[in-house]
Amino acid sequence: MKVLMTGFEPFGGASLNPSWEAVRRLPDVIGGAEITRLRLPVIYGTAGRMAADAVRALGAELVIATGVASGRTRLTPELAALNWRMASLPDEAGIRCDGGMIEPDAPAALMTRLPVLPLTRALNDAGIPAALSTSAGSYVCNDVYWHLLRQEEALGCRALFVHVPDTPQMDAQTAARGLMTCVQFLTAAPSDA
Repeated sequence: MKVLMTGFEPFGGASLNPSWEAVRRLPDVIGGAEITRLRLPVIYGTAGRMAADAVRALGAELVIATGVASGRTRLTPELAALNWRMASLPDEAGIRCDGGMIEPDAPAALMTRLPVLPLTRALNDAGIPAALSTSAGSYVCNDVYWHLLRQEEALGCRALFVHVPDTPQMDAQTAARGLMTCVQFLTAAPSDA
């Protein structure tokens, strides 16, 4: 099985992004699954297109996109992506979204088909602090998730977004262990889960 793992470049003046720091520490093979890593820019639209293009080129059956969630203390698998862009912080291209739909004639939200609640339990059982989150927010993380879920059927893959805590709350090695657990759990899950 081929798995694409994405993390983000630093943004907002930070020198690193904990999502990429975790992803880059992953081994090349996890439980028999081949891992490909992709670092995304924090830019609306562009990051989502890059992730979808990489899934297509790789022929990945699973994509786990990650981003940082400052203030959180647990790894948080995301249940849904909102059809909405809104943040006080501009993206790295200087685009600031004060509210508006990503696709005006599309559903208000899309939910992953993956078993996120059992995954959250598996993370906690493995000693990785985790909690289910119901949406990926409305910044670029959500934008990437929206693009992946919207194209999931056409891409022939299953998609999940996982937020990792900022570095003071969880070190990169622990976050990477959590992402490894996600890959192990999800590659073992039935494809229609």
